Amino acid sequence: MARFADGRGFTLEEISEEVNTFMFPGHETMTASLTWLLYNLAKYPHHQTKIREEVKEILADRDSDGITSKDLSRMEYMTLVIKESMRMMNAAPMISRTVTVPYKVNGVTIPAGSMVFLSIHQLHHNPSVWGHDQMEFKPSRFLPEKLSRMDSFAYVPFSTGARNCIGQQFALNEMKVFLGRILRRFRLSLVDGEPEPGP
Repeated sequence: MARFADGRGFTLEEISEEVNTFMFPGHETMTASLTWLLYNLAKYPHHQTKIREEVKEILADRDSDGITSKDLSRMEYMTLVIKESMRMMNAAPMISRTVTVPYKVNGVTIPAGSMVFLSIHQLHHNPSVWGHDQMEFKPSRFLPEKLSRMDSFAYVPFSTGARNCIGQQFALNEMKVFLGRILRRFRLSLVDGEPEPGP
């Protein structure tokens, strides 16, 4: 069992608080991410069709209730679409960090103790990073050969560094299972005449 630096173990209340920290913060962001993902698949039905075909091929005659971790790792096109959806409309608007030592950026010194904020939306739509088609929905941006040429901090839907989201792999797997089950049973489409939502 985990212990504090002084050797003392966790109380039941502290264990409960830790469990709550892991279980509940992701509910709102997961809901938002899935909502945007379903919207993007309704808006771009050719991606929906490709994912449906991929899931059908991977599961063959098995029911989508029995998706395994091996199946999830084979859902490559679905992964590209999920990543692009999270790039276009990220559930978390920004990342904040506290500067621990004075840091100079473009001739300006940021004092230790200052809070700095990064807009994930601005980063994920920066044309110098994503190209001048940054507003287009293009899952191919996340093909391995393209990712290998990209800065590792260009795409940070789950934050980055020591304080990144501990549940990111769980979230991605949950989205894949959800989407695999939905697309085996339903076809998504937009409602005619409804205004397009914004970030």
